[in-house]
Amino acid sequence: MTGLRPYRAIASARFRMLLQYRGAALAGLWTQVFFGLVLIMVYEAFYRSAPAVRPMAFAQITTYVWLGQALLAMLPWNVDTEIRETVRSGAIAYELARPVDLYGAWYARAVAQRTAPTLLRAAPMAVFACAVLPVIGLGEWRLAPPPSWAAAAGFVATVACALVLSCALSVLVNISLMWTVAGDGAVMLFTTAASLLSGLVIPLPLMPEWAQVGLSWLPFAGLFDLPFRIYNGHIAAGDVAMVVVRQLGWTVALIGSGRWLLGRGMRRVVVLGG
Repeated sequence: MTGLRPYRAIASARFRMLLQYRGAALAGLWTQVFFGLVLIMVYEAFYRSAPAVRPMAFAQITTYVWLGQALLAMLPWNVDTEIRETVRSGAIAYELARPVDLYGAWYARAVAQRTAPTLLRAAPMAVFACAVLPVIGLGEWRLAPPPSWAAAAGFVATVACALVLSCALSVLVNISLMWTVAGDGAVMLFTTAASLLSGLVIPLPLMPEWAQVGLSWLPFAGLFDLPFRIYNGHIAAGDVAMVVVRQLGWTVALIGSGRWLLGRGMRRVVVLGG
């Protein structure tokens, strides 16, 4: 395990640094509460007016929405700004001089970037959605508990797999900076794709039937949609193993692709005009 020590140190240092941004987390928390309430209002209007058969119960939808808001920071929707600056300035040469694997170092930073902000927001969001909403008369909009202990265990397992999958996608976004001037366009495209295809904007079961099969097999579904549907009982606890295999399969494929792209990018990287 000594070979993993440098990467644990990188992740630990980055994690502790990100935990200092408690004010930003609090501001983001109230923003997400607002958007969560707006989304639930939209879905409630849709459910009351639509006569068609509903693919998910309204209680499952509200739970889905609050889980998405609580774990929003885990979604790979941005890049590591420090990595972007090292690529643009040529300071990445210093990273290559370190006795660690560059992909492993970036992945360790991604683990901290996806966990620290999530921990700062998830617990207060859960308290608000579980305890505060019923008190103010909005019990139908609350975050409901999982229907069984098996569903809760399956949710924990799939969220852990979603984290490693999200980090692999995050590193891919960072690697794409080697082929762009600023990276803003690539980041915006990826953010849109991750938000829409993961179920954050619209739960995937509410998508057209012809699109659901394809969307469910994309790596983005393993970030939010599949773990959330296990939590609310829309996916049976007996199918957790298949979901985990799908998530880990995409993670391995994305890590392999990321390492290959990073190798190609390092052969083209320009440092101080050389």
